[in-house]
Amino acid sequence: MPLYLIERTFADQLEVSPEGAASIMRINDDVGVRWLYSFLSADKKKTYCLYEAPSAELIREAAQRNGLPADVVIEVDELRPPAVQAEAVATA
Repeated sequence: MPLYLIERTFADQLEVSPEGAASIMRINDDVGVRWLYSFLSADKKKTYCLYEAPSAELIREAAQRNGLPADVVIEVDELRPPAVQAEAVATA
C-alpha cells in the first residue's frame, strides 16, 4: 500500500482528545486510509502525518470528512538508517 506524508496547518494550537482520534480513525476506516502516526510542531499549529492509502484522493476525502486541512499530500517511500547502512556495506 502506498505511503503518504500529509502536512496540515491549524489556525490555533491543536489538542486531540481520545474521542477525537477515535472519530478520525472511524472515518479513515470508512474511506480506506490508515493513519500510522503524526509529528506535532513545537507551536502545536502544524502536523506531519504518515498514512497508508490507495490514493492521494482518498487521503483528501478523509481529511475533508474529518474537517481537517490537508495542505500538502505527498506520496513517499520508506527509508530507514539500517537499510541505508546495509546497502552501503553491500556496495563497498
